[in-house]
Amino acid sequence: MVEVSEQQAAIALLRWYADMGIDEAVATSPADLKSWGAKPAAPIAKPSAAAATTPVFEPDDDAVPADEAIAQAKKIAAACATYETLEAAVKEFDGCPLKAGAKNTVFADGIPGSDLLIIGEAPGRDEDRTGKPFVGRAGQLLDKMLAAIDRSRTENTLISNVIYWRPPGNRTPSQIETAICRPFVERLIEITDPKVIMLAGGAPMQALLGITGIMRARGVWREIETPSGKRYPALPIFHPAFLLRQPANKRLAWADLQAVQTRLRED
Repeated sequence: MVEVSEQQAAIALLRWYADMGIDEAVATSPADLKSWGAKPAAPIAKPSAAAATTPVFEPDDDAVPADEAIAQAKKIAAACATYETLEAAVKEFDGCPLKAGAKNTVFADGIPGSDLLIIGEAPGRDEDRTGKPFVGRAGQLLDKMLAAIDRSRTENTLISNVIYWRPPGNRTPSQIETAICRPFVERLIEITDPKVIMLAGGAPMQALLGITGIMRARGVWREIETPSGKRYPALPIFHPAFLLRQPANKRLAWADLQAVQTRLRED
């Protein structure tokens, strides 16, 4: 058995964190797991005047209430008649609290009006940096999956998400955050009018279909009904990030891709 030093183990752990997209702390100091359950530590001394000048993120007391933000999003989205005006409206929208902590608005990538629309969950570290969806390792796998059915974001596919700003630490978006962005997602569907929608992962499936359990739901055709009353065929599939962790499920993903290809050819 090969012995691993503490330093090697720590480096391996940090590399794993980086691969998972974890690139920021969620507390002001490291947590000592051995101290959990022990008596609370003595109060921390008041910081000096110099330390007090360090910027600290705090919740925005002036943030728009969720119900008002959703109402604003519905009104703004309904007023957009083109892909370009919708993209501009999303970038200008300040009703989602995630925007304050994100570097970029990640709206979409690909060819507007394509007969295939892919909707994922939310931007990760690479997407937040570049302003485009699916550009990390999961994005590279998605591109390979699309190529297998003669699809490409540069020719005949549009890719977007149900959330346009990166959640802190790549956490799962909350229901409120998803509800705020949903009017824009539905309007994107109506404007681009795809023949088929692929929902990559459980988050977009729950947001647009109201169901959970991607393991059971994947591969089963359903319909998304937008505010205009139009229905669009939608197929939930495994998120490429899941396939990177569970490559044995790629055979199921291939079956789903073939189903999408067949549906597009029939239409």
